[in-house]
Amino acid sequence: MNIENLSLIDLKNAIQERKLTSLEVTKFFVEKCEKSDLNAVLEVFDDALEKAKEMDEKIENGFKGKLAGVPVIIKDNILYKGKKASCGSRFLENYTAQYNSTVVQKMLDEGAVIIARANMDEFAMGSSTENSYFGITKNALDPTRVPGGSSGGSASAVAGSLAPVALGTDTGGSIRQPSSYNGVVGIKPTYGRVSRFGVVAFASSIEQVGPITKNVKDNAYMLEVLAGHSEHDETSLKEEVPSYLSSIKGDITGLRVGVMKEVEEAVKGLEVEKSYKNALEFLKKNGATLVDVSIKDFKLSLPCYYIIAPAEATSNLGRFDGVKYSRRSAEAKDVDEIYVKSRSEGFGKEVKRRIMLGNFVLSSGYFDAYYNKAKKLQQKLIEEAKEAFSKCDIIVMPTTAGEPFKIGEKTGDPVSMYKEDLFTIMANILGVPAISIPFGKGKSGLPLGIQIVADRLNEGVIYNVADFIEKKGEEDARV
Repeated sequence: MNIENLSLIDLKNAIQERKLTSLEVTKFFVEKCEKSDLNAVLEVFDDALEKAKEMDEKIENGFKGKLAGVPVIIKDNILYKGKKASCGSRFLENYTAQYNSTVVQKMLDEGAVIIARANMDEFAMGSSTENSYFGITKNALDPTRVPGGSSGGSASAVAGSLAPVALGTDTGGSIRQPSSYNGVVGIKPTYGRVSRFGVVAFASSIEQVGPITKNVKDNAYMLEVLAGHSEHDETSLKEEVPSYLSSIKGDITGLRVGVMKEVEEAVKGLEVEKSYKNALEFLKKNGATLVDVSIKDFKLSLPCYYIIAPAEATSNLGRFDGVKYSRRSAEAKDVDEIYVKSRSEGFGKEVKRRIMLGNFVLSSGYFDAYYNKAKKLQQKLIEEAKEAFSKCDIIVMPTTAGEPFKIGEKTGDPVSMYKEDLFTIMANILGVPAISIPFGKGKSGLPLGIQIVADRLNEGVIYNVADFIEKKGEEDARV
């Protein structure tokens, strides 16, 4: 049995039916992680094989968890008790988690074997995973290119078959953009659908945890495990979690697909333009109706994000001061120097840039001019989206402007890097679910991603459409 080619669901079934053992499967992926030169994984946990053995014994005794014996990789900002969680930063290089995040606990309860932590842009700030203190992660399909960010390690790990599933976090596209660049499937769920408890915060009001997998059904299956309310997280929703797999019907007849004129304008001349139009045509040909909709302030979602997110980051990162659990400068001679030197040495360039931006927009005299205005714009965007979704079931748009760019190509131009998030940021500002799935290839033969966005709590609709495109859209995806 070829372990690498089995889906997450197939692996789980094979382990449950004892056609494979968790130890065999875990050993296979652990060895792949250790041999990989992608720098997608920062650490393989030394007790992974022992945990797999324990799970095999549980299964022999009748345990039937949804992830029983399946290896999982987690992003380096997700807490797993007793394991390091450095957030890709020098500041937290040796920080060990004191408790389990909700998502880790949910996976452990279902029998997952967590085998490693994935590299990431420092404190999730970046679009290329070039901002990690622990080195650049390479794209699994072309090592000369970036894997996207900030969950680049997670996406590269899945694409490189280092695990059947990895968790990422998405604050402005950090699951979807690297999923697009690596040719895998990644979803940002509705805000609050998955608990953020035990996830080191970047911008608390807009970020979400989500799964990255090789196919849509595995992704839907994984979200069923992760979703649900947590008593430790008041922002997590109390709505019942549906069976997302049951939402996959294999038919899109009657589906109303929103075509945003603002997206039509934005894609003109981009590498992704043809595949985007091919996706719309494919849906129409298979029974969907294309509906013209508008979110007229769509392009303003980018500057809106880059005010709100740095402002929240400034607040969240205030706790890293060299006094409590973060790295303390060895050169500090008094309390003031502890703060200044520890933060100067501990934070990387991009994190410092966003902290300065956040402090600026929150400062006296600029708070109303920037932060308050951005929050009002966010509410306006939400109202415009509400109107759009009253006319359609989903909105389709590209995930990125094109193929992954070369390593080092944009590191000297932060504005150009920020523009990478043009198509992904809107879903975070709105708090709605959005998925990226592979659709078409660019001029270098690397995958392009198409994005499916729906109104709040409509992940089931997204998964049905995504699975339909995945199963039947290959011919139309050729560009």
